[in-house]
Amino acid sequence: MTPVFSHGDLRLYLLNLLDEGPRHGYDIMQALSDRTGGTYTPSAGTIYPRLAKLEEEGLVTKSVDGRKTVYAITEAGHAEVEARAGELEGIEAGLADSVRLIADEVRGSVREAMKSLRADLAAATADERAHASQAPRGGDDPRVLAREQLQRADAAVNEFRARVRSDLRTHVARGGDLAASLVDELASDLDRIARDITRALRG
Repeated sequence: MTPVFSHGDLRLYLLNLLDEGPRHGYDIMQALSDRTGGTYTPSAGTIYPRLAKLEEEGLVTKSVDGRKTVYAITEAGHAEVEARAGELEGIEAGLADSVRLIADEVRGSVREAMKSLRADLAAATADERAHASQAPRGGDDPRVLAREQLQRADAAVNEFRARVRSDLRTHVARGGDLAASLVDELASDLDRIARDITRALRG
């Protein structure tokens, strides 16, 4: 999966977010998710160690506000953000490219799995029609054959579900998120497949 931030870029980007104003940890993670269109949501294990390192370097301070820890940039941190403004512009441009690549990868994975499902279901439907057009021979009970094809269709659907679920879970586990547009597209395609299957069975 394409990484969103190159080595060292996340550190500078965190400073840039805090340069806009103090934030608590969850707010920082949410801001990163929002600015990457939902394709990247870092874990607490990714963000808090980096914030602690920035605090050690004197670039960030933290204070407790109720049950929340609020982080704020220091003068030294602000000076680094200003000095590296050109790098930040490059990070923003690279971030947009990475987000597009990740979205394309996930979308391609879903489409490939759906293409495989369509092929499996089409083959199962064709086999069922071929058997139905033939007169029963010996022990070839049409009901038995139909149940066999039903098992094949069940297996194809389960395989599709397992493949897509694994891809999506792996993506999220690596710090990614799922854009609403991608989920909407998946739901729309699955609904269209279901309608196609219903029409084929009725035809």
